Amino acid sequence: MSFKLLCVGDVQGNVADRLRGEISFTCADGAFDALALLRSEPFDAIVVGMPIPGCSTLETMLDEIHRVCRTTRVIVFDPAMEMERAICLTRRGAFDIVDEERLNRVLAGSIALRAMQAADETPEEPWRSLLIGQSPRMQTVVETIRLIANRRCTILVTGETGTGKEMVARAIHQAGNRSQYPLVNINCSALPETLLEAELFGHVKGAFTGAVANRIGRFEQANRGTLFLDEIGDMPSTLQAKLLRVLQEKEFQRLGSSESVRVDVRVVAATNVDLVERMRQGRFREDLYYRLNVVPINLPSLRERSEDIPLLALHFIEKICREESLGVKNATPDLLTRLARHDWPGNVRQLENAIEMAVALSGDRSDLSPGDFPLPSRVMPRAPNPGVQPFLSVPDQGLDFEATVGNIERNLLEQALTKTNGNKKAAAEMLRLKRTTLSAKLKTLSAVAAFAV
Repeated sequence: MSFKLLCVGDVQGNVADRLRGEISFTCADGAFDALALLRSEPFDAIVVGMPIPGCSTLETMLDEIHRVCRTTRVIVFDPAMEMERAICLTRRGAFDIVDEERLNRVLAGSIALRAMQAADETPEEPWRSLLIGQSPRMQTVVETIRLIANRRCTILVTGETGTGKEMVARAIHQAGNRSQYPLVNINCSALPETLLEAELFGHVKGAFTGAVANRIGRFEQANRGTLFLDEIGDMPSTLQAKLLRVLQEKEFQRLGSSESVRVDVRVVAATNVDLVERMRQGRFREDLYYRLNVVPINLPSLRERSEDIPLLALHFIEKICREESLGVKNATPDLLTRLARHDWPGNVRQLENAIEMAVALSGDRSDLSPGDFPLPSRVMPRAPNPGVQPFLSVPDQGLDFEATVGNIERNLLEQALTKTNGNKKAAAEMLRLKRTTLSAKLKTLSAVAAFAV
């Protein structure tokens, strides 16, 4: 599906050749023609070149465009625009103010987002909406799922905490011919050994104290479907042997029973630990590892696919606003750039939690700002000697103003509290602050620290 771009003014010639094959261009000479076209058909984005014939001000043009189609991205092409005016126009509703180089970067990102949305809408692959991202690493994951979706082979999904291993298991299940049967999940680290065994294999009445009736386990529940074993690296060694037998023989016995139960289950296991190292330590069976690792899928961390962060952020903003029955909030290009530069040690889960908090903090505002995301900065590390702040200068590559000022504020608060032995009233007096103001700032710093966990 071509990316539909409306060009207002003489801007088409500034689009790079590499993008032209993906774009369907419609050109309007001035404001009147552009608005008539917008009323007659939808566009994925609008590029407005300056000056605009038939329009008194760009602010008026933006207001008219948003009155007709509020959700369409409006990109203003003006290489000579001053920063202060660009900020005002962004607040007025412009998606970005660009020169030629940035125009092509913004268009490439918009095309990628449209392609992701089109993939999500494709009825042949509804599972694709579970895996957001167009980076090469995520495309490898997607292609692997397509290849093995209809196979019975066991799959081992590895990756850091919060990378989305359960989403991969759901995608595998939905993509294959077992999708009409159950997907059953169990966390191997959440239960003690005896309860985990009963959960996996079931039990008969009287098998142990409290077993007042027969109960089928997760393997039987997942018959003909998929069983997702999360945190497989934490499974007790005695249960590892029993799991290996089920994978090899496709049968097991309920606790307290001598009768064998046959099942047809595709197993997807996941872990965030190094199973090879656990094998060396004698904590994980080597034969079970090779039986599980028939098809390995390694999920990259967010810092390894930072180009996917804007797509994920927009997806979560839309999802959270929909769940909260809110109008979809806007994310400025500067905000998306800042999110993409953050390390996200908690990966996709941390990003989603951060956006949920930002949506709550933004209140009735329609735009999310960097201030709604109190993320720890990597720009200016805390000085090793807290006694004196160093002289600051702006480096050639620029800096994150809000984060840098935030670090200075943190340092001053910590110095004052140290000198007053933690006395907030005395620290507030030392910094010429009200005590309530100091307490509010400390709460904000605590929220920032929570994101670093």
